Amino acid sequence: MKTYFIIAIKLTFITMLIFGVGYPLLITLAGRLAPGRGEGEVIMADNQIRGFELIGQKFDNDRYFNSRPSAVDYNAGATGGSNKGPTNPEYLQQVKARIDTFLVRNPTVKKDQIPVDLVTASGGGLDPHISPEAAYIQVDRISRVRNVSREKVKALVDQHVEQPLLNMGTSRVHVLRLNLALDRLN
Repeated sequence: MKTYFIIAIKLTFITMLIFGVGYPLLITLAGRLAPGRGEGEVIMADNQIRGFELIGQKFDNDRYFNSRPSAVDYNAGATGGSNKGPTNPEYLQQVKARIDTFLVRNPTVKKDQIPVDLVTASGGGLDPHISPEAAYIQVDRISRVRNVSREKVKALVDQHVEQPLLNMGTSRVHVLRLNLALDRLN
């Protein structure tokens, strides 16, 4: 019995060293070697920090392309989804409200044309990207509100479509980068 107790104590101590000290140090070192030195890749405009490459922001002004909704209200300290399933009545009501709001703000769009990423949050709640379809469907509104030709706004979206690495995955548009370019357009 005493032998098993000593072995258990030794294994606990070794495990604490590996996972309590070794692993965090390894991850910290890997972060320091990554772009941005583990501090996140900053997006600058006009010599000011405007955001981060992998953290979405809320854009709900009609002058800007809308972001993907966030289950955590874009709080980077509390990332996560809502844990509400697709049949949850509260979740369905939330999605319906997002659809209704989008249709009011985008009168040229029909309900069945709205891309799902404009009315549902991502799993992490901070996705900085939307699909190209989600950007294109907002072109009419932005063109009208900013009094810029539809062709110019669409060309701007075209310039900001990011292709997937090695053609694996889907194309996407970084909303903050697109909106910063939109401000430079005027």
